[in-house]
Amino acid sequence: QCSLAYFGMDVCIDLTPKLVHFQGRPMLKEYGHSWVYIYLPQLTFDKVISYVKAGTGYDVSTEGTVEDPNRNLVAIEAKLHHEPEQPKPSFWVVKEKDGSSGKDVSFTRTGSVQEVNARPQQQRIHRGIGIFSVSMEVEGTPNFMPAPQTGEEANLSFTLVSVRTWGITDCVAP
Repeated sequence: QCSLAYFGMDVCIDLTPKLVHFQGRPMLKEYGHSWVYIYLPQLTFDKVISYVKAGTGYDVSTEGTVEDPNRNLVAIEAKLHHEPEQPKPSFWVVKEKDGSSGKDVSFTRTGSVQEVNARPQQQRIHRGIGIFSVSMEVEGTPNFMPAPQTGEEANLSFTLVSVRTWGITDCVAP
């Protein structure tokens, strides 16, 4: 596994409560604590894949993503740091929404994503900028690492570092 880069992307972060149990079986364990769904424009996701391909030579697997062609969106799972020794991802809300006034927009930190997710009034879909640490993993053995162009696909892992939100949205279409 190798770290590739930090990416800032226009996203929607889904903090709505999820079905935790279905017919007595646990589902979506640790949602909002160690991972969340992120929705981003298909074009943005395609651009990330093309950057990885151009920079590493590896094709990128889209396994685990959900594409919505009607809205041109992709849903991905983003990891959240949640261990005591790890910094939790920060959650910032816009202070000044009136961009037409010519003023700079500023944000206020309201806690970590996990803290915001624990507040019932914030358990909605938030639109803003997500900042992610992106890493890549290619299957291999300790003695053999596949080379690019051999048909092996790389798996990308997105870890949410911080969110700057414009607010709650009811529409996740870009």
